[in-house]
Amino acid sequence: MVRKIIIKTSAVGEVCAELYEDRNRKTGDAIWNALPIEAKANRWGEEIYFSTGVKVGEENSQEVVQVGEIGYWPPGKAFCIFFGRTPASTDDKPRAASPVNVFGKVIGDPVALKNVRDGDQITIDKAK
Repeated sequence: MVRKIIIKTSAVGEVCAELYEDRNRKTGDAIWNALPIEAKANRWGEEIYFSTGVKVGEENSQEVVQVGEIGYWPPGKAFCIFFGRTPASTDDKPRAASPVNVFGKVIGDPVALKNVRDGDQITIDKAK
């Protein structure tokens, strides 16, 4: 069964994402079991990140990710949503500040997330 989550902000409304079933399952399970998560968004280029309080170590972590992927950054216990270039990018692909555990992807166009600003309230919850 595909597990879907809703990313909700006042700037964008609701964006749907799904967790990978066959990739970094330990990380996906830890985030899934902690939902709902509410936080203040931080921006780093075209990435949104925020602390989750969830503690997971590195799991097949990587620095370069695809547009629309979601990841977990172990040093900051942070949920990360990548929708374009970051300050660490060397080409058009997003690059994390340090390795992240990629565990899902946004369904649809993640570029709408460009409207989210530092300090905006963000909520992640299981899709009904």
